[in-house]
Amino acid sequence: MDELNRLSVEEFKEVRKSPIVIVLDNVRSLNNVGSAFRTSDAFLVEKILLCGITGQPPHKEIQKTALGATESVSWRYFASTKEAIDYLKSDGYLICAFEQVDQSTNLNEFIPDKDLKYALVFGNEVFGVEEEVIKLSDHIIEIPQLGTKHSLNISVSMGIAIWDFAVKMNILK
Repeated sequence: MDELNRLSVEEFKEVRKSPIVIVLDNVRSLNNVGSAFRTSDAFLVEKILLCGITGQPPHKEIQKTALGATESVSWRYFASTKEAIDYLKSDGYLICAFEQVDQSTNLNEFIPDKDLKYALVFGNEVFGVEEEVIKLSDHIIEIPQLGTKHSLNISVSMGIAIWDFAVKMNILK
């Protein structure tokens, strides 16, 4: 790890984070929750908000994919995603739900402002982001797809979205 120049957990907690929060809206798979932690660690995401039925650490199935990132990435639980959105909006975050709807903006066309804070919302593996949450969102973003399937696994979607925001906001240096 020394050769990779990685931060310790203590250093991670002290370093300035990306102005990005991840919101998991009723995510069923504990492996997807673990992946959210691991990806959030990789991009210095500020925190993860776990909502509704989304599993919470400590749990061995989360740890299997998080590989210890539950120790570095801050998280908080909300009984409903609406509560989490209200909390984020009161703190100045723009809410970006990742979902396929009529008026969505393709991710490649969305340009985040590097001076603003964003909450990226990812929904349930079967039902997607709750309709109420979509209505409360400032932006609905869709990851364009070319094949026969109509969705990506949530962990893949998170990786693509966080990477895209990090590049466009000049977080990666």
